Amino acid sequence: MENKGILFIPDISGFTRFVNETDISHSRLIIQELLEILINANQIGLEVSEIEGDAILFYKFGESPDVKAVYKQVEKMFCEFHRYLNAYDERRFCQCDACISAINLTLKVITHYGEFTGYNVRNFNKLIGKDIIVAHQLLKNDIDQHEYWLASKNLLGENPPIDLAQWMKWDTGAKQTESGEIPFHYTMLSELKNRIPPEPFPQLELSKKTKMISVSKEYEKDMISLFHATGDFNFRNRWQEGVKKVEEINHFLPRIGMRSRRTLESGQAIIYASSYSYSPERVEFSETDENKKNTSYFTLEKIDNNRTKLTIDFYIKKNITTQIIFNLFKKKKIESDFKKSLLNLAEYIKDFEISGKQESKN
Repeated sequence: MENKGILFIPDISGFTRFVNETDISHSRLIIQELLEILINANQIGLEVSEIEGDAILFYKFGESPDVKAVYKQVEKMFCEFHRYLNAYDERRFCQCDACISAINLTLKVITHYGEFTGYNVRNFNKLIGKDIIVAHQLLKNDIDQHEYWLASKNLLGENPPIDLAQWMKWDTGAKQTESGEIPFHYTMLSELKNRIPPEPFPQLELSKKTKMISVSKEYEKDMISLFHATGDFNFRNRWQEGVKKVEEINHFLPRIGMRSRRTLESGQAIIYASSYSYSPERVEFSETDENKKNTSYFTLEKIDNNRTKLTIDFYIKKNITTQIIFNLFKKKKIESDFKKSLLNLAEYIKDFEISGKQESKN
């Protein structure tokens, strides 16, 4: 059986349009994260042969696997894929076309059992064999929908199992090729999306803090551009007073939960994005230190298409002693730094532009 095995190809539906019609920098990062989600969801010992743009060619040599185990793998990848997209759509900061439309991506999975073997070219392991061609031919089929599990008859036999899931309904089809007809079964996976529970949303709990500082300034900049300049951690050392360096700890794209290590004049601090809300007239987001002692709350208000008001409110934990110490020894310096930051931001955003801007999240 060393030349026989399963070929398993999760393929991102909507990839071509997504890449062609959106900003390449963020679409690239979203696809990268989605492919990593699929690889990390591997639970049946599949090997990665190669990543083919919007798809991953997995394989595993051996006897034809248990169909229930294959389905569970399909279910795991599909649900993890959409759990990520749901969470990102709820938590994302970015309003570019790529980030807004990522939620429309979906997944189809092609599975086939057959003969193939591997060979090495330098450090690359490639698969070769007639069934590698068959698996790729099955990707190009006539199924109108874009989220399904397709299994060749080599894998399922003449009659697909009826006890995998109550909602599951099978259809049959065939791929016409130059070398003949490739019969297959397929079932829609859309129902699985309805079964993904929402993830708990982080709670800011500002009621447990008190506002100690509030500074504001109006800018000759549209709200979305100003939001990207202020909300993206990667730009923070270019305008925020006292921030010398920012290093991402997790997440490629700005969203609730992202964390960064900031090198400050006074040392280092771990900061995470703790809240976010968006409307066409107003954007609010906040950042909290790792120990949840301090929160900086940013509010951007649209004045007109080219003017925006930014307000930064600084909160500390409610505690009489802490508040007295803050007012005596820290407030003046922190307030001064915030005011300088707003002036620095005015200079920084003069030439700041983003691609793929949108005025609406929907």
